[in-house]
Amino acid sequence: MPASYVYLGPEGTFTEVALRTLPESATRELVPMVSVPAALDAVRTGEAEAAFVPIENSVEGGITTTLDELVAGAPLMIYREVLLSITFALLVRPGTKISDIKTVTAHPAAQPQVRNWMKANLPPGVLWESAASNADGARLVQEGRYDAAFAGEFAASRYGLEALETEIHDAENAQTRFVLVGRPARPAAPTGTDKTSVVIWQRDDHPGGLRDLLGEFAVRGVNLMLLQSRPTGEGIGNYCFAIDAEGHISDRRVAEALMGLKRVCLQVRFLGSYPRADATTAKIRPTPQGTSDAEFVAAADWVARCQDGRF
Repeated sequence: MPASYVYLGPEGTFTEVALRTLPESATRELVPMVSVPAALDAVRTGEAEAAFVPIENSVEGGITTTLDELVAGAPLMIYREVLLSITFALLVRPGTKISDIKTVTAHPAAQPQVRNWMKANLPPGVLWESAASNADGARLVQEGRYDAAFAGEFAASRYGLEALETEIHDAENAQTRFVLVGRPARPAAPTGTDKTSVVIWQRDDHPGGLRDLLGEFAVRGVNLMLLQSRPTGEGIGNYCFAIDAEGHISDRRVAEALMGLKRVCLQVRFLGSYPRADATTAKIRPTPQGTSDAEFVAAADWVARCQDGRF
């Protein structure tokens, strides 16, 4: 397997900045890719060891391109996550003034994070066009195809641009979550501050169906951190559900919740158990709710004794 990590490029993206915070990135070749699907496909075909891609932001929620790529195709698994605080700069060719700007570009996920700033600060009628990434938007401005791009200030020198405005954001403390994705393997040992990601498909559509599936987590005291529906491609109203849950698959309460889902769902795709970037310990309901690992073990032992006539 090549000792390389691929990421959403080109050079100068927030994805690259976040990737370089991982200690192991210093010992890998970092290769930019033109899109999230291209990055994940490089892992599936064995061209790269892992891919580093955005999956969620605190303003718009899940990055649908990444979620859909993890739902479809050959299985992949999440190994790590990184949280990065996001602020944008308005990058232009030298000499450009605010009044000169008629077209702007950036990744689609950036638009909800700068929409109000654009309305308040740019000339009326400015046209927005989406780019494959924020850094690619900067490259397009360098080539003269657009007047300005929203990107990280660090991308300005790389593309021969200047930052006309900095610290641009509609939401305070905006963050994007990135994940390191590889081929399926044994999950790393639990750290005590983990999360588990899965995708589930209902067996059939009926009243309370989703409630029943989420109940597999609730009755075992497993807290959910993300729930997002994605269309299956099989017609209007057909959805699967991406879920992030607190805890590790080796935790008894999480393992039993996943077993419950496997029994009742049409399909369950395990996307990994991995350390939380915020290092927050999972919330476990206190005794007598019966949701600690020790209580699950004690209950299993009791059933075994009953089966052996030792109750």
